[in-house]
Amino acid sequence: MARKFSGKDSSLVMYAMLTPTFGLLAVFSLVPFLWAFATSFYDYEVGGESKFIGLANYVEYLHDPTLFSSFGNMFFLMCFGLMVVTTAPLIIAKLIFSLRSERARYLYRVLFLIPIVVPGVAGMMIWQGMIYGDSGFLNELLRSIGRDDLTRGWLTDPRTVMWAIVFMGFPFAGGINILIYYAGLAGISESVHEAAELDGARGIRKFLRIDVPLVLSQIKLLTILTVIGTVQGFEGMFILTKGGPGFKTMVPGLWMYMNAFSFQRMGYACAIGVILFLLILTLTILNMRYLRSSEELTAESA
Repeated sequence: MARKFSGKDSSLVMYAMLTPTFGLLAVFSLVPFLWAFATSFYDYEVGGESKFIGLANYVEYLHDPTLFSSFGNMFFLMCFGLMVVTTAPLIIAKLIFSLRSERARYLYRVLFLIPIVVPGVAGMMIWQGMIYGDSGFLNELLRSIGRDDLTRGWLTDPRTVMWAIVFMGFPFAGGINILIYYAGLAGISESVHEAAELDGARGIRKFLRIDVPLVLSQIKLLTILTVIGTVQGFEGMFILTKGGPGFKTMVPGLWMYMNAFSFQRMGYACAIGVILFLLILTLTILNMRYLRSSEELTAESA
């Protein structure tokens, strides 16, 4: 006779099915984090003996000569990234969504997705050599209009290097970001659009009064991802400038990497990593607390 499972039995089965996932997550994510947190209290070099030094690594980092410049660069990149991710992809998604032909909408979505198949590192190398190089597009364009005096090494000049880095990827039409906004716009009920038009809301006014508030969930998601990616990220600086010239493009993530794998100061690098983790946690909590999603706004107005 087949046994009937009660609600409690079903819950136990589901928990049992989730156990391998949580086990792997603990082994490959939680354990390394706890190891890094514990290592931050030690003077530890790879292959050498470890010595407990308490909070000395954290105190040293507070007096690190790269501290203020690296965090300044990180917050500059974060602010610029947030400005970009909340404007250009949303506007492009709205333009695609406004097309009357469904075939045209599909075609443009595909066209904007094609560039993501190019590896990020390859894209950076293209910008480094073909756009910002001594004989790259930007310098050749200036020479062609007779402004040789403005040509320079865009990634080696301290006055231009940060701006050169943030403008990589121009016109900032990230395919994934566009699709996220497009999905949000597609999820808006047709009755909402009809009611807005009856009230005389059209064009930019309708976009600002109706569309933007109803895609706040997508804006919130991309804001969190941008903040986390900026705090953690260092690949671009590592590939393009190695933090130079001087410390002009140094960011905390790159300094952590260099201390861990170039200077072999694993304990010090772990202390930087813990500080970055606490920063990400704080910024994420603030984001979740103060940036409302469209669902929360709807619930509050109901």
